[in-house]
Amino acid sequence: MSKKIPVGILAATGSVGQRFIEHLVDHPWFEIAALTGSERTAGRPYAEGVNWLLQGDPPQKIADMIVQPTEPNLDVPIVFSALPSEQAREVEPKFAEAGYIVLTNASPYRMDPYVPLLIPEVNPDHTGIIPYQQEAYGWKGYIVANANCSTTSIVLPLKVLKEAYGLKSAVVVTLQAVSGAGYPGVPSLDIMDNIIPYIGGEDGKLETEPRKLCGTFKDGKIEMADFLVSAQANRVPVIDGHLGSVSVKLGREVPVAEVVELFKAWQPSELVRKLPSMPQQVLIYRPEKDRPQPRLDRDAGNGLAWTVGGFRSCPVNDLRFLAIAHNTLRGAASGSVLNAELLLKQGYLG
Repeated sequence: MSKKIPVGILAATGSVGQRFIEHLVDHPWFEIAALTGSERTAGRPYAEGVNWLLQGDPPQKIADMIVQPTEPNLDVPIVFSALPSEQAREVEPKFAEAGYIVLTNASPYRMDPYVPLLIPEVNPDHTGIIPYQQEAYGWKGYIVANANCSTTSIVLPLKVLKEAYGLKSAVVVTLQAVSGAGYPGVPSLDIMDNIIPYIGGEDGKLETEPRKLCGTFKDGKIEMADFLVSAQANRVPVIDGHLGSVSVKLGREVPVAEVVELFKAWQPSELVRKLPSMPQQVLIYRPEKDRPQPRLDRDAGNGLAWTVGGFRSCPVNDLRFLAIAHNTLRGAASGSVLNAELLLKQGYLG
């Protein structure tokens, strides 16, 4: 591109906001032109207001940028939202109504019937609902949501299996990293030497979001996929990387070796493969008996790839396997950036 598109980051000082900065600071298509924050940080240089949680220091390009209030008067056409859910529920529609394109990491609008819940490798055609969203709500702009981080870790393998063999049901147990709780996250005395078998609202997201993501866009509507998911989410003492243990009932019996070959050969569409942030190999199969593992596999593809393994026949269902993705990169900020790249290639960013 001859000229980069200016973008803003809402709640830029938080942990997800920092990941947005990390991904966008040298992006070939987008340029950070506005940062917003709370009353505490607004009006201050970014480097003074942020508690930088990533390696090194805040990038020099944005260190002196003045943090602005989170109001729809930013001189950018696109905003990436790292807002907390309750604030996002109130603020994001105001931005969309004012004409902004909102790429949100927050949960309130993921299951809205007119909002695409988007992962480029899974459902790129769901962006077709955007004009219907604008008509239904009278917005000049629009909202596009990325999936919950735990959903993201398991949904691409489910989509691959559904397309190849049909999918009737899935039983999912997730082992979720503490960074998924934000900063400062889970108290150390709760999580050290422990596993917490409850994450508020997480089971429900795992049971509904994959059905929307794997659904069908037709006649201005997104029809939910008809498979069922039963989920149990667990918080584990790992910093990054959500691991899912999955058992599925397929539409027909399939040899495990055939499934392995399917995953080894799978590629997204040509359009998606050409997105600038897309890793060369986005779905990685590990043949080792003890892989994938968070520490060894979460950073595959610069934190944007899925890693799968452990394919075995299941005595209850048909097939079981493991899948992992980086929850704060692919499952959060970087996932939203990939969504923006897809929207630009599809012509939805003007």
